[in-house]
Amino acid sequence: MNYLAHLYLANETPELIIGSILGDFVKGTLQNLYTPDIRNGIELHRKIDSYTDSHQVVHASKCIITAQRRRFAGIMIDLFYDHFLAKSWSQYSSISLYDFSQHVYGVLVESQAILPDSLGKILPYMIEQNWLISYQEINHIGRALNGISRRLKRPNSLLNSAEELEWNYLLFEENFQIFFPELINFVEHHKECAISSAVRS
Repeated sequence: MNYLAHLYLANETPELIIGSILGDFVKGTLQNLYTPDIRNGIELHRKIDSYTDSHQVVHASKCIITAQRRRFAGIMIDLFYDHFLAKSWSQYSSISLYDFSQHVYGVLVESQAILPDSLGKILPYMIEQNWLISYQEINHIGRALNGISRRLKRPNSLLNSAEELEWNYLLFEENFQIFFPELINFVEHHKECAISSAVRS
């Protein structure tokens, strides 16, 4: 999943929000890095990624991508699913997407001192271009994929790959609507287990 889904699934405390986005920027062991709640957010991010990568519906979505782009299908599906979350936001949240995004931006700005340089550099663009809301529009998904294409050092086929979303829009949307409630249940179960473990210890 991409930024919006991770942030939505972690949206309980500022520390979990920070950790949920740091999951894309911090690798390796987390011992003695950040506060326990931020580390929990990073660990949750990693568990979400692992669950998503192994899910049969996500695999089915990747198989829809044309053969010449399938190597990068994971990147595309992450953004496609964020598009459908943004589009159907009111199904999953009583808070408007605008209010949610402003809250997230505020948390990240207040925490800039602890953000990795790579995240700190893109944060102003994320806020200025309002990435979280922009995911509602296919052309902004295309812009994001084209940006990733330019940043990748290795040759890739992501340029103009948002056309894949347009070619099979309803099928991708159907897959998302099946997958996302299951992902929510997975995250809720993970959080319940983490609370029970903390109580026992």
